[in-house]
Amino acid sequence: MPYSLDDKLVVGISSRALFDLEEENRIYEEEGLDAYSAYQVEHENEILRPGTAFPLVKALHNLNMNGSYLTEIIIVSRNSADTSLRIFNSIHHYGLDISRAALVGGASIAPYLAPFRTDLFLSANESDVREALGAGFAAGLICSNPPIDPSRESRQIRIAFDGDAVLFSDEAERIYREKGLEAFAEHERENAKKPLPEGPFAKLLKTISVIQNSCPKDSGPIRTALVTARSAPAHERVVRTLRAWDVRIDEAFFLGGIQKSEILKAFDADIFFDDQAVHTDPASKLVPAARVPTEEQE
Repeated sequence: MPYSLDDKLVVGISSRALFDLEEENRIYEEEGLDAYSAYQVEHENEILRPGTAFPLVKALHNLNMNGSYLTEIIIVSRNSADTSLRIFNSIHHYGLDISRAALVGGASIAPYLAPFRTDLFLSANESDVREALGAGFAAGLICSNPPIDPSRESRQIRIAFDGDAVLFSDEAERIYREKGLEAFAEHERENAKKPLPEGPFAKLLKTISVIQNSCPKDSGPIRTALVTARSAPAHERVVRTLRAWDVRIDEAFFLGGIQKSEILKAFDADIFFDDQAVHTDPASKLVPAARVPTEEQE
């Protein structure tokens, strides 16, 4: 019987999100594909340093302990098979349970996300992330951050989400940008009882909620947080939306414009998703972060 991914939380991750490949990417951009390929083959026995998404991947492995097998990590990379040996040597070195990969040799990645039943795609390539979002998948552009400690262990996965343009559509955010705070507040008061439309990460949150609900609440393997610039009274529509979706958010922070970074550090996020660099850039200095690019950012 074929192996099924339908009942798993599937995370597709690029090699440059999992490992520190910034020097190799520089060689590719400045010297071309042949120089990059030669470098990777020449150094294929040298172990790569952990990248931004490494702590999240290690934490996801905890979901597969004690007889449960709830998650699958798949390398989805523009590398070819020939240049991938260094990546898999590094995976083996760190004891990561990753055995499946899509190595597309420079082709578009987006068409392969559906066959792998991908719930979340993480990459350091913005065009790949935009294509994935355009195809209807939750996707984040990994932000660089200080060196990762490969020995760090997470007792549970901690994922933090922004609200508008991430969990929810950017409908309300567009009103704020075009008409200002007063118009935004009035719009949210008038629509407080109307659930917000789904954003690119709504399906992912619902998938996570199913896993959470299958485990005891006081010892769940995943803890989620909403970290939003909204404040009262605009919080009511958010609360009612989550209730209508029947999803669980463990912690919620309505910051009213306060900097998010310290909250994320206190939450000890394994990953934080936001659509604005003004939030992900400072956050990435304290916790792993990924930006969800929107059309307005082009």
